[in-house]
Amino acid sequence: MTVKQLRAFLAVAQTLSFAQACERLHLSQPALSLAIKSLEESLGGQLLVRTTRSVALTPEGETLLPLARRLLADWDNAEEVMHQHFTLQLGKVSIAAMPSFAGNLLPAVLRTFRDRHPKVNVAVHDVINEQVLEMVRNHRVELGIALEPDSLDGLTFTPFYTDRFVAVLPADSALANESRITWEQLLEDHFITLQRPSAVRLLLEDRLQGRLPVAFESHQLVTVGRMVAEGLGVSAVPRLCRQQMEELGARCVALDEPRIERRVGLFCLAQHQLSSAAQALSDVLVKGTDWAGMEK
Repeated sequence: MTVKQLRAFLAVAQTLSFAQACERLHLSQPALSLAIKSLEESLGGQLLVRTTRSVALTPEGETLLPLARRLLADWDNAEEVMHQHFTLQLGKVSIAAMPSFAGNLLPAVLRTFRDRHPKVNVAVHDVINEQVLEMVRNHRVELGIALEPDSLDGLTFTPFYTDRFVAVLPADSALANESRITWEQLLEDHFITLQRPSAVRLLLEDRLQGRLPVAFESHQLVTVGRMVAEGLGVSAVPRLCRQQMEELGARCVALDEPRIERRVGLFCLAQHQLSSAAQALSDVLVKGTDWAGMEK
């Protein structure tokens, strides 16, 4: 059966007139007759009884009529739903983002996206950097935002900006009022950091060659900030987290010698076609957001 054949049958069955069915479908009588004949041959029997004066349904035609209605209704509904998805009148997109980005920068981006596409649902997965990449690779999300890894391994990466680490100090620290300090000055105090396998922790250990006097560690950046604010030690976080750390009562100072930085950007699977909703969100992130100010 084809959709065209079913539409021809339904038009004749509802009007009991080939002439009226032709008008409804904008078909010639020979084309309509051919569609009905092809349908009957496909199904293996007669569906309509046609005389010079009338058209009637056979018992098999009566059986097909409600089925044809449902099939065509489902077909039309499928067409409408897909049209709405492609035109972003409906849709859903899932994105994973590291907590520092999800809690600080992503909400403003999502506001822009919602203003453009108010009927598209967005699911945000606030997970650590390593899980962002894993979720993209495992098709659990279409988009991910995280620090650039050493190896992409099947992913594409579009950079947004370069983030660098800043020192996190108690408000009463002697270094809190400096414009910038060195790592040597910072590491004279107890160090508080995220637990492995946090990308932040691994990056610091790699760049500092293991010279981290770790006194406290936590899975949550918020906990790290609160411990610093309580005077338990010092820390270092991406500058993206500066506002969050200061809201917790700590102070942030520029950190050099060495200057540790890593690019932040958007991940998706290489050679993978994004859904219309995911492509629209990607466009807002890549083309519709000014990331230049993040590096100043």
